[in-house]
Amino acid sequence: MFTGIVTAVGHIDAISGEGPLRRIRIAADYDASTIDLGASIACGGPCLTVVARGPEGNGCWFEVDAAAETLARTAVDSWRVGTRVNLERSLRIGDELGGHLVTGHVDGTAQILAREAITGSDDPWGATARFVIEAPAKLARFIAEKGSVCLDGTSLTVNSVEGRTFSVLLIPHTLNVTTWGERRPGDLLNLEVDLMARYAARLAEAGGGG
Repeated sequence: MFTGIVTAVGHIDAISGEGPLRRIRIAADYDASTIDLGASIACGGPCLTVVARGPEGNGCWFEVDAAAETLARTAVDSWRVGTRVNLERSLRIGDELGGHLVTGHVDGTAQILAREAITGSDDPWGATARFVIEAPAKLARFIAEKGSVCLDGTSLTVNSVEGRTFSVLLIPHTLNVTTWGERRPGDLLNLEVDLMARYAARLAEAGGGG
């Protein structure tokens, strides 16, 4: 379980394997001694299991396996050496819940349609940015204005919704400490809809007989 609050940005060091299974090595500034084999780390959204790790410079490297389901449903298949990814360690009981409850089980990919810089006298640290995003048709019904959504492992508040498109607003801090600063129209994002919305819809379907 995660919160969608990014704690580091890592980059892909190596990718091996073909077909339905890839071994991915990620470099990050975590302390390798604090990462257990079998630990879960949200990597750009998907929850992936650490299968190897070790120290590297002032940080570490760790390896994860991405299987067929992850490759089919997420943007992991498009990762290349050098790709930067948002990282979050799994939530511990007693930790501050700064975002919203995130499982790391990505539902699909969404696409950025537009990026708009917003400046003003109340924004001394640089431009905030509004992103207009298109969700897959089967997931759009789970996205609500002022609700929560997890995109590339980042917990964000939905500003507006129109059909399959919705918008989110990112402040300069988020743009600087995550991969969002480099996001552009056309980019694919890992999308996880709000957990409560998913279960509410399923209960409504069951109550309606289908």
